[in-house]
Amino acid sequence: MSALPLTFAEFYPRYLREHSRRGTRILHFVGTTLFLLCLVMLVVTGRWGWLPAGIVAAYGFAWVGHFFVEHNRPATFQHPWYSLLGDFRLYADLWRGREKF
Repeated sequence: MSALPLTFAEFYPRYLREHSRRGTRILHFVGTTLFLLCLVMLVVTGRWGWLPAGIVAAYGFAWVGHFFVEHNRPATFQHPWYSLLGDFRLYADLWRGREKF
């Protein structure tokens, strides 16, 4: 992936190509769901330990998808903010049926 996308609109099609396999999408979906559940637990319990647990879960599942299913490098290494935004957009699109697993 080039290091030069200027906008998220330019970045997102590349993001989708690097998340094209069903297994990768499922692992990202599971990781993002666990991250969101950890955020809920943080709010409910007030225990900040849920935040790093959620981050580890999200990245752990995503990186397994990239290294062992998709066989590519996560976009996080070059575009951390666009990658994070892409994760949440893909998650929402999977829920809405705009993208397929």
